[in-house]
Amino acid sequence: MTVTLVLVIAMAVLFSCGVYLLLERSLTRMLLGFLLLGNALNLLLLVMSGAAGKPPIGASSDGIADPLPQAFALTAIVITFAVSAFLLALIHRSWKLSRADEVEVDEADVAIGRDRADEDDDDPEADFDPKSPEDADDPHDRAADAGQGATR
Repeated sequence: MTVTLVLVIAMAVLFSCGVYLLLERSLTRMLLGFLLLGNALNLLLLVMSGAAGKPPIGASSDGIADPLPQAFALTAIVITFAVSAFLLALIHRSWKLSRADEVEVDEADVAIGRDRADEDDDDPEADFDPKSPEDADDPHDRAADAGQGATR
């Protein structure tokens, strides 16, 4: 196995574990998932920068290393650190207020999800009731129904 293949496998494992942990309800697990995703992103940048000692684009390096992957990696490290610090502050505040670090289910989101899952919404004409006030015809159009619409 080559070094690049090992890095790709490690990156895939880190990405999958990070996404799995991000989908949990515990804020601590979300933080760990985000850290795993940050490390997987750094591995991705390392793999995408090309083989060791060779430039990622072009035929010869002429003794010059491409600084762009290094700049991307440093930027990813700084962003991961900042968001991790923010998540740690959220976890600490949540623990101080409620002694729990789990994200609770929002009742309004559940209600919206239930409304969107209704099968009756597929046909808008199925809920039509001519006797209900919101489905009643416009009162100005009643004159047109009586044959007086042409005299307007």
